[in-house]
Amino acid sequence: MVDVTSTLVPSDGEARTPKLSVRNLTVARRQASGELVTAATGVTFDVAPGEFVCLLGPSGCGKTSILNVLAGLDRPTAGEAFVDGTPITGPGPDRVVLFQEPALFPWLSVAANVELALQLLGVPPSERRDRARSWLTTVGLAGFADAHPHELSAGMRQRAALARALAADPEVLLGDEPFGQLDAQARELLQDEVQRAWVASEGRKTFVFVTHNVREAALLADRVLVMSAGPGRLVEEFRIHAPRPRQLDDALVSRVVIEIHDLLMQEVNADVARAMGR
Repeated sequence: MVDVTSTLVPSDGEARTPKLSVRNLTVARRQASGELVTAATGVTFDVAPGEFVCLLGPSGCGKTSILNVLAGLDRPTAGEAFVDGTPITGPGPDRVVLFQEPALFPWLSVAANVELALQLLGVPPSERRDRARSWLTTVGLAGFADAHPHELSAGMRQRAALARALAADPEVLLGDEPFGQLDAQARELLQDEVQRAWVASEGRKTFVFVTHNVREAALLADRVLVMSAGPGRLVEEFRIHAPRPRQLDDALVSRVVIEIHDLLMQEVNADVARAMGR
């Protein structure tokens, strides 16, 4: 029996039940050839309510597989995942995923895309417009509420997707490298938007963010969980105490970036050496 009654003690000293828990999680996927490949193995961690955690690691280490289990989109091969101590058996309105592609409906305006998500949640029509416009303002899209997705840049479309996710008022936001396909400038703008939106959200959402970008993880997270090359396992945890809003040239952020980068390079080099039989 997996024990999910353990508590986390944050800086205010108040013990809390983890919002998300992963216990000895193993995720494998079957390739087209029929071969079963293990993406992540033996992964255990907790995420506190309102905490921003980044899962960081090389491509193929199982980051997305773990996120899909937390979202309820996939079932683990072994181990369990929990939300508020309850086993995760499928998707739920308490968890929203931000994907690499924003998946906006092209025939709807930006505001209508956000309002549609609220409609599906049963939000009364009288509230939808105000909630949608409020979050579009938060992410800097107030002037584009009536535009259609094809009229926006890639970064602006991702901001619209962020507004849609936050307007739905989930308890947990799960980000699957949502900035991975953006250029450097757009990525930095979205990182700033995420910091501001997370701080602005009522009660602060619990956020688990998957990335392979070290600077992005150090910029956004309270805690960075570093994974090895596949099959992924947790190898180190970094707590980041720099105040927000953060900048990439902050001394503390820069130092953490160097430490995480060095650790990742050790893991990658060790993996290459194993593959070559050294």
